[in-house]
Amino acid sequence: MFCLLRVGQGAVYYTCHLVPLYIPAAAGLADWSDTYGGEQRVGVVHAAGNGYRTRSHFDAQDLMESGLGAKTGQSDGWLNRALATMQPAAGDRRLGIAVGGAVPLVLRGKVAVASWEPPGLKQGAPEFIQILSRLYASDQLLGPALADGLRTQNMSSAVLGEDMAKGPQGFGPKSFQPLAAAAGKLLAAADGPRIAALEMGGWDTHVGQGSVAGRLAQNLDGLGQGLQALAAGLGPAWQQTVVVAVTEFGRTVAVNGSGGTDHGTASVVLVMGGAVRGGRLRGDWSGLDRLEENRDLRVATDARSVLKGVLRDHLGIDAATLDRKVFPDAPGAKPMDGLVRA
Repeated sequence: MFCLLRVGQGAVYYTCHLVPLYIPAAAGLADWSDTYGGEQRVGVVHAAGNGYRTRSHFDAQDLMESGLGAKTGQSDGWLNRALATMQPAAGDRRLGIAVGGAVPLVLRGKVAVASWEPPGLKQGAPEFIQILSRLYASDQLLGPALADGLRTQNMSSAVLGEDMAKGPQGFGPKSFQPLAAAAGKLLAAADGPRIAALEMGGWDTHVGQGSVAGRLAQNLDGLGQGLQALAAGLGPAWQQTVVVAVTEFGRTVAVNGSGGTDHGTASVVLVMGGAVRGGRLRGDWSGLDRLEENRDLRVATDARSVLKGVLRDHLGIDAATLDRKVFPDAPGAKPMDGLVRA
């Protein structure tokens, strides 16, 4: 089982480069190190990035999610391309699911995936749904789409229960926990998906970022609580789970005049979960003595090496397929070894 967590709108963990993670608000993350049998289940890859040089959220997110090093107009994501190597063995069952909002680029592509978010509209009456089903039964496009949607809704309602299925919406620190809890339960279901993508925004802290208190601390707390809820929702399946937290770019090393940080270059990739060999820093440290453009941490590790290592050792996708189909323009990024327990 694999769960991708995308941290949007700027990096969150740039502070890991400078100080140990003793921030009280990050206690939820620290708990992952010792809650499960006293074994370390968090790995940190510092000074990581895809090597692109853009300070645009839109370009940086597209590149991170497509898995490419340059904008080419490609409309699919690296996780969907990875699913393409696994989906044939699963038949009609959809192995991928996007939890919360629209399907992100990382999961878009030729392979059909499910999506779930707490409904924001009043539920349709059963009679209305039956009428729609009959109306679209012979339509080659809308008929199967409606049937797939109803199957997903029925499965999520059965797994989550009506109260949880109607939980809060949004992407902030308080709304992330129920989304993560739902993702855990959906992934743990015997006939549910096996790969999920979640996102949590609000990390673009140009102003009033704070340290042990403030916006950054609130987001760290929300992220930590969400990850704990994810693990609780997974239950025993936690032991076979890998969670990867990635972001589109880092933050500047120095605080700006508004008490925040601006768009930077390198950041941190977190690899977490019951199947992870954690408790260590990975990758090369590029140092603070020679910064990118005299403001940013330089990229020392291609984040795609981390993703390749997880996809190879956890999902069994061979290195040749990763180079040829999943990350076609990053053959030089070798899969990182030792991230996942044997």
